[in-house]
This record gives sequence, structure tokens and C-alpha cells, in this order.
Amino acid sequence: MDAFYASVEQAAKPSLRGKPVVVGGVGPRGVVATASYEARVFGVHSAMATAQARRLCPNAAYLHPRFSLYRQISDTVMELLGRLSPLVEPLSLDEAFVDLEAGGVEGSSAAVRAVGEKLRRDIRAATGVSGSVGLAGSKMLAKIASEQAKPDGLVVIEPGTELELLGPMPVRTIPGVGPATAEALRRAGIHTVAETAEAGEAELVRLLGKAHGASLYALATGRDDRPVVAERDAKSVSVEDTFAEDLTDRTRVRMELARLADRCVRRLREAGRSGRTVVIKVRRYDFSTLTRSETLRGPTDDPAVVREAVARLLEGVDTSEGVRLLGVGVSGLADFTQEDLFAQARAQEGDGGPAVVAGVDVDGAGVGAGGAGGGDELPEAGPGPRQWFPGLDVVHAEFGRGWVQGSGLGRVTVRFEEPWSEVPGRVRTFAVDDPALEVGEPVPLLRPGAGGPSGEGSALPGEGGVTAA
Repeated sequence: MDAFYASVEQAAKPSLRGKPVVVGGVGPRGVVATASYEARVFGVHSAMATAQARRLCPNAAYLHPRFSLYRQISDTVMELLGRLSPLVEPLSLDEAFVDLEAGGVEGSSAAVRAVGEKLRRDIRAATGVSGSVGLAGSKMLAKIASEQAKPDGLVVIEPGTELELLGPMPVRTIPGVGPATAEALRRAGIHTVAETAEAGEAELVRLLGKAHGASLYALATGRDDRPVVAERDAKSVSVEDTFAEDLTDRTRVRMELARLADRCVRRLREAGRSGRTVVIKVRRYDFSTLTRSETLRGPTDDPAVVREAVARLLEGVDTSEGVRLLGVGVSGLADFTQEDLFAQARAQEGDGGPAVVAGVDVDGAGVGAGGAGGGDELPEAGPGPRQWFPGLDVVHAEFGRGWVQGSGLGRVTVRFEEPWSEVPGRVRTFAVDDPALEVGEPVPLLRPGAGGPSGEGSALPGEGGVTAA
């Protein structure tokens, strides 16, 4: 689903349709997660520093992610794919492979094209955003086809045309060819897929090693036998936050890690998993990054146990010169829990681990308590004025539902509109502590009862991509 987050925001906010939208961390150290096509014209792209994006496209709307809404839409799309075949391999929230043959779809071009077109209609009817579909005989080619189909299109790669299509493409088109591999090939005079195939397997093995070279040769000659795997088991669960200003206070560092540990455990429990190894990540003021890990006696999903492990790991890390990023992860996942009874007992007695950071968690705004982006949650509630982040859903007692356009100097500006508003909504400004203004839940992109996979629905603008194999 190309430009997924941005296209969802455009569909949700009538005033942003057709305008540049950038979703990601909006603080001075934020990073772009997704840029709309209108923003890409100015050179903005994912993984770019938000500060650089602002210089390139100062008039774009810069919004925090709303992951809870993106997950809802993703779940709907994945459900539609599951109706096509028992073999669906999600790659992320916004992309998946589907084995149509396993779903009984006839192998003719006309039949698969009809399935793809119906899928695009169903996605738009059920979610309000559109999808692009690539159809081919293998995963690599289907992925390439879906890229060619964007935005809002469908491409079928006919059998027998694969090598003609692949030949002139840059070698980075091939899965598994990153910057280092591309540079090694460039030094050998290899720039395109056709040149890669012409080099021969022996030369690629000499340049890249046996496994990588042989795999690359097969893909460059159009051979991709990788199956669509329905279950992709997660190996770890982790969260991290980048802070607008370096943290130097040791107590603050401990509290942030405890908060991250709680967030990590929440995700662990949502996935119905437990974990055995606890990891912390500390990026210091000079961008050097340290990781420390501890393996417990058994898998756990107890936040007190994870917080205690995190506190022990921090003891061996010097944070006195400043910390710009903190992260907590749990790996060695299992489907059961063998609790650390001793840690539980200490927690019950009140002498174990750092203090719990209490607060209200609002999922989906794309920033943690430090503030520059990188997590997917808002800072916990606490004393002091409330913070309002761009893109946040709000509800006003008099004016109804809206979203935050910006805030500062004790004021917050809100645009009151809903996805199905016919014209952009009105803008009003309030004091940041106005008691009539509250945080709201994301509004569905389609008016309730407007449609679904079996109906026409109300189509809202947007673009996406679903890859079928």
C-alpha cells in the first residue's frame, strides 16, 4: 500500500486531499515514515530526517502516525486477501504476497486479472483507500509488477515476458541487493539485471560468495521458487523513542526505560506471546549505539520482571554525556509463560526494580514521552499542561470531532471535519487546557453502513498496493 500512512491521512482529512502530507516524527530529530505523492515531488521520501523534509517542502502537513487506525485498515485488507487464498504472507502493515493458485484461481491471464480487479474494488469499498496489485508467476516478479502498478493500478506480467522486462532494470530491483552488493557489482561493471545474468553464476559467486551469488544469479534469470509462507513468526518485540533533547539525568533515563519496558510488554501480550531475553538499546549523544541483553530463567510477560531486567542492564551503561535514543526489546519468544516467582515476590513486597511510570496510553500518535517520534504512543498523562500533537484526533464538547493542526504558546488549533465531510472543515483555536477539548478515537474512513466488500461503498481518495503471486 504505497504511501499508506499518508494516503490514509488524506482520506481521513478532506482538507489535506491533493496536498503534500508527511507522516512521521515531527520533532527536531524526527524521521519521515511516509510521504504522499504530492510531497515526493519536492524530494521528500521515507527515512529522511523530518528537518530536511521541512526544508524541501515547508508547506506540507506534518503529522504524527496513528497506528491504531492503520492497523484497523491493514486488518481489513488482510481479511480480504484471506478470502482469496489460505496462503497469505504479510510483509508489513501495508504489503502481502498471496498464492492465488492455492486459492483455486485458474492460471489464465484473464482469470487472474479479473481476481485482481475485483480485489482492488473490494479494498476501496471496505477501507476508503485504493490498492495497486501486481500479478505474476513468482514473488519477485509480483513485487516488481505491484511497483509498476502504483498508484492505484494493476499490472500482470505475462509468462514468457519476464527476461525482457527484467533486463534493463537496475540491479537494485532484485530482492536482497542492497547498497553494499550493488557497489560490489558496480565495481565489476555490472549495473543492470541483464548484465547480472550475463556475468554468469561462477562470476557472481566469486564476487559475492556461494549462497548470495547463486541466489542472485537465479533471480536475475527470472527463477524465483520461494513459496508464499502463511505464517511468519515474529522473533522479537521491541519499542524505542528518540528524544528532542539529550537525556543526561540518570533518573530520567531509568524512568524512560521503565516506560518503554511497559510498552514492550503490552505489545508482547497483545501478540499472545512471552519472551526469555530482555534487550536495551542506548544511542548516545555522539550517535554511538550500545545494546545490552539478559536471558531470564524462563519466558515471561510480566512487566515487573522486564523492568527489573532493564534496570540491571542499565547499570553497566554510562549515560552521563547524554542519550538521544532508548529502546527496549524482548526476544526468545514463546507461546507460554514461566514466571519468575522470585521477581514477582520482590515486586509484591515493594523492593524490586524502578518505580512504575503510571499514566494513560493513547495509541497511534507516533511519539513517546520525550517527544521527537520513533514510538507509536503519546506521552503518559501527568502534571502540567496537556500536549497536542499534529494529526491527533480530538473531540470538543461544542464543535464535535476534529484533528489538531498545531499547537504552541499555550494555544492549540483544531480543524473540525470528518472523512465524509463534503468540504474542508472550519478551524478554531483554543487554550491548551480548555476543559471542553479532549483526546478522541480515530474515526473510520467510511461512514457507518456506507459499504463493504460486497457493496459499492463510498470511495475516498488514496493509494496503496497489494502484491499477489
